[in-house]
Amino acid sequence: MHIGTNPETLSEAARGECLARALDQLDEAWMLRTLADAVDIPSPTGEEKAAAEYFASVMREAGLEAQLQPFDERSANVVGRLGDRGGPSVLIFAPLDSATSGVPDEEVPWVGPELPAEHRPVARVDGDTVIGLGANNSKAHIVAAIAAARAIKKADVPLTGRIMLGFGAGGAPTNGRPSLDRRNIGLGVGCEYMLQQGVHADFAIVTKPGFTVQSEETGLCWFRIRIHGVQSYAGRKHLVPGHNPILHAARVIPLLEKWLDQYSDRHAGGEVWPQGVIGAIQGGWPNKPAFTPAACDIYVDVRISPRARPMQVWRELCEALGRIGRELDDEDLDMDCELIAAVTGPPTSPDNWIIESCVRAWTAEEHRPHQPMTNTSGQTEAVILRRHGIPTARIGLPPEVLPNGDHTMGRASSSAMLKLASVLLRTMIDTCTRSLDEVGLARQGEQKR
Repeated sequence: MHIGTNPETLSEAARGECLARALDQLDEAWMLRTLADAVDIPSPTGEEKAAAEYFASVMREAGLEAQLQPFDERSANVVGRLGDRGGPSVLIFAPLDSATSGVPDEEVPWVGPELPAEHRPVARVDGDTVIGLGANNSKAHIVAAIAAARAIKKADVPLTGRIMLGFGAGGAPTNGRPSLDRRNIGLGVGCEYMLQQGVHADFAIVTKPGFTVQSEETGLCWFRIRIHGVQSYAGRKHLVPGHNPILHAARVIPLLEKWLDQYSDRHAGGEVWPQGVIGAIQGGWPNKPAFTPAACDIYVDVRISPRARPMQVWRELCEALGRIGRELDDEDLDMDCELIAAVTGPPTSPDNWIIESCVRAWTAEEHRPHQPMTNTSGQTEAVILRRHGIPTARIGLPPEVLPNGDHTMGRASSSAMLKLASVLLRTMIDTCTRSLDEVGLARQGEQKR
């Protein structure tokens, strides 16, 4: 950084000229090739280092500074930078890992009878589309962010501040994978580590699916509902009264699902409609089903509004379980509920500079008024960045839809990447060629009153 320098900001006319030059440098064919190469590098949660090294090399070839932030021999973040002056800075963030591993022993039969093409870490190029594990979410988002910074570098845009690119390990909503011996590898751990290690900016943009500008999103709370019973054996079922918790769980689940729908409606507001799902059930020994267990666990993901708190939601769920128990009127039903994970964060004000700048960029790209998406229930590292005091917008690729109507994380087109890259590029130039005052930041050493 040039200590003590006060770089001149651009006039609107000069900024427009720089923007036009940079937009001309966006290379759709480059994005397609880069994405295909990235998809060929597996990056399941907890094993992202090879992908981090690849994106570091891509950024260096583009003329950007890049460095790894390793966790251990298998995991790493990667951080890129363009510009070194003291004006406004923007961090573009995306996770490196894929939500599923691409390992058949871990994912089949849960993703289907075999791994679909969208779940395999092997790129297949079909016209302008790359198909493969993580192609859309989130490798195409990373490629679009690098492409935008690369174009600004090639256009030699004079920045007053800095463009930061942060791609983090451990972003998926997961705890430790069965094949790894580490637990703390998901739920945004890479983003937390990146911030702790000094990678900060005045503003941030998280790139994740959904081609609209969001100023808030849900967090998540995970709960384990344990239903207690009595451990027994098939050979004495007719002789000893049994209290099989698996049977109790089967009666609780429909009523719990009904409550989750009611919870969602109660907490809807702003841009979010927090959903809840029953994601897993665990009880007994698959290798010896002759024995019934003394406990059956139900695992629930409950999304949480930025205006709610985890303990509030835990109390709501506990009260609901009490009502469910009374409705079932079964004196043998014994259950408890534990909060096992929580990731939350506040919203960003819709009139913050980064939200308004992203909306201006989106509108310029689309040539129509922007309408924020409501009823969202997705969760990303945006909540973590906001919790650390960084105003954050979220925007991503337009959705890719399969022939059956399902959305997919495993397909991304170069035309969609170009659209996202254009919005990011416009926002970067709009922000990082201005003074601190122009973007609503106090001068160094001064306090806003």
